[in-house]
Amino acid sequence: MDTDEVERLIEEGIPDAEATVTLPRVPDEDHEDAHFAAVVVSPAFEGKTLVQQHQLVYDALGDAMTTDIHALEMKTFTPEEYDER
Repeated sequence: MDTDEVERLIEEGIPDAEATVTLPRVPDEDHEDAHFAAVVVSPAFEGKTLVQQHQLVYDALGDAMTTDIHALEMKTFTPEEYDER
């Protein structure tokens, strides 16, 4: 799985989401150590706790969280929060 695929899954799974996914470190040659970092902005996060926001991202990624993604660092923002930072 690559960064574009992770972005696509997040954006398809969360209403009006914009995701930017990077590789915070170089994966090993066997792709057994797939670490990703995501910044996700969506109005769907409004009024939700940080845990609930992260759960939305995990839900959007579905089975990939147990099969293709070893670790996911994430920062989630409402559009307003993102604009203020």
